Amino acid sequence: MAQPIEELRKIRLQKLEKIKKLGINPYPARCLRKQTVAQALKMSGKEVAVAGRIMAIRGHGGIQFFDLRDESGKMQLVIKRDQLSAISYQLLALLDIGDFIDAQGKVAKTEAGEISVWVSDFHLLTKSIRPLPSGWYGLKNIEEKYRRRYLDLIISPGSKKIFEIRSQIVSALREFLVRRGYYEVETPVLQPLYGGGLARPFKTYHNVLGIPLYLRISTELYLKRLIVGGFDKVFEIAKVFRNEGIDKNHNPEFTILETMEAYIDYEENMKLVEEMTEFAVKKAIGETKVIYEGNEIDFKTPWERLTMSEAVKRSTGVDFSKITDLKIALSEAIRLGLKLEEYHKQAVGLILAAAFEERVEKALIKPTFIYDFPIETSPLAKRRENDPRFVERFEHFVAGMEMSNNYSELNDPVELGARFRDERKKERLGDAEAHQTDEDFIEAMEYGMPPTSGIGPGIDRLVLVICGELGAQNLRDTILFPTMRSQKAPINNGIRGGRETKI
Repeated sequence: MAQPIEELRKIRLQKLEKIKKLGINPYPARCLRKQTVAQALKMSGKEVAVAGRIMAIRGHGGIQFFDLRDESGKMQLVIKRDQLSAISYQLLALLDIGDFIDAQGKVAKTEAGEISVWVSDFHLLTKSIRPLPSGWYGLKNIEEKYRRRYLDLIISPGSKKIFEIRSQIVSALREFLVRRGYYEVETPVLQPLYGGGLARPFKTYHNVLGIPLYLRISTELYLKRLIVGGFDKVFEIAKVFRNEGIDKNHNPEFTILETMEAYIDYEENMKLVEEMTEFAVKKAIGETKVIYEGNEIDFKTPWERLTMSEAVKRSTGVDFSKITDLKIALSEAIRLGLKLEEYHKQAVGLILAAAFEERVEKALIKPTFIYDFPIETSPLAKRRENDPRFVERFEHFVAGMEMSNNYSELNDPVELGARFRDERKKERLGDAEAHQTDEDFIEAMEYGMPPTSGIGPGIDRLVLVICGELGAQNLRDTILFPTMRSQKAPINNGIRGGRETKI
């Protein structure tokens, strides 16, 4: 029967005291490390000095074998009693799995053929007080791997690999845009008025200024101000915050890439999104194909393109682009069994959007662009010139998830003011995610912004799909420290994610 954690902790604390009595500092500031484990494995016959965490201890008496691991890999240490000083030998008996040490010696193979360091000396770097879990036996609730991510990274190589790939994805996205002449910028996290998306914000208060502030739900409106100010191409890889539900595909804090580029429209940005995503995926994993939830997904360009009306017609047989009468649209919605909110019932376009969300979105497995959204869903996008019921907006979908939100930006300040007033009407009808009226932003638009288009792909969901084969099944598997409920508090899943999520 396994010993209770507190009993094991007590034993290690006793060992800690014995180490101190030997005159050894169990937490020194410096170590003798000259090579990583990966480098040492290639240095047969040479003297090395490595350091890392002890992951296994075997043998006893005159010879012991340790598995030492650092970020670069794992290597065996061979420690013989007759090679050690009296104090080092006493220290050896006080070491545990989880401790950090450095070790010096010659690299050579054992009789079993394993490349090892034959230790001539070693030093304790950190004495661990708590034992590592054995597999997941020590973490009985799956949530524990998110709460104690440091343990997850230690004992689950697949989890660590996910975050290595995530880092490579972010670096590749940045590289792609910088090569194309974009400037990376930073915009406020604390904003006097939230905007750029349809979502509930987190609210706070600044004591000195005496004003309410919001954690940003988007960087969009500030990036547009930079276009007004004379930048032509800007981007930000940003943390944004939505005070909404937590589920497989949503976390209140997430990461997006947002861009703004002057003198282009949304069609050019479709090319940007697919080319940038293909580049980043190939750079991170060496190919464009992945397996996610049993489906092969290929990010190779070009991707399929459908208008929202075409996608709904393909799925339901109803062509909402031909319907102008609200009563007819409501009748079709009833026939299709759509679950409409009260504000959906105010416009044909909102019914079309509801039909898309319910009947189409989950079926979009391969990378697909859905474009030309109803104007009622997109207060910041420019109208289609050939059909003003729709706007020049597209989202791309992978594995049944929205992966980005993008459009030709509305730069007419008069129409923008009218769109914001329409949002107030939706808010009065119960739409808690209606866009706020930002008078300062309208004023900036009155100084003039050239034709501009921006994109907003989410990073967390892209990593989720790419790393499905590594065990990523939930957005929290792609976020190092996801938002977690209190272990004593219930969770409210009644609030769904925003429609214009950019997540």
